[in-house]
Amino acid sequence: MDIEKRIKEAESRQFKAIFPNTVNHYDTLFGGAALAYMDEVAFITATRFSKQRLVTVSTNKIDFKRPIPAGTIIEIVGKIEHVGNTSIQVKVEIFVEEMYHEKREKAIEGLFTMVAVGEDKKPVRILKDFDS
Repeated sequence: MDIEKRIKEAESRQFKAIFPNTVNHYDTLFGGAALAYMDEVAFITATRFSKQRLVTVSTNKIDFKRPIPAGTIIEIVGKIEHVGNTSIQVKVEIFVEEMYHEKREKAIEGLFTMVAVGEDKKPVRILKDFDS
């Protein structure tokens, strides 16, 4: 399989309903919960692409564009942005949807860097043989 096809097929999506147990005193999604959802999707996306053990090594510029209120649905989307020697950058976006209306907006976006590691937990090369 060529790299472009593999990148496209690694795109990952999750949906979640925002219930009261995940919101703060402003009735909006906790930022930490949003980051955990994003990190999970970044991990899944990078793993689907590389089929290797990965760890998060950094997050870059997480932009909280709008609050995510309780009683909405979110979609978390991960897409491969760059593949390096030992790392993969994944762009993760969260879109918020009103449950009973057609409104949908981007709420959060950020870039996550994942590094492939061996059994010794040291960085290893991302497999470049995309024919398997």
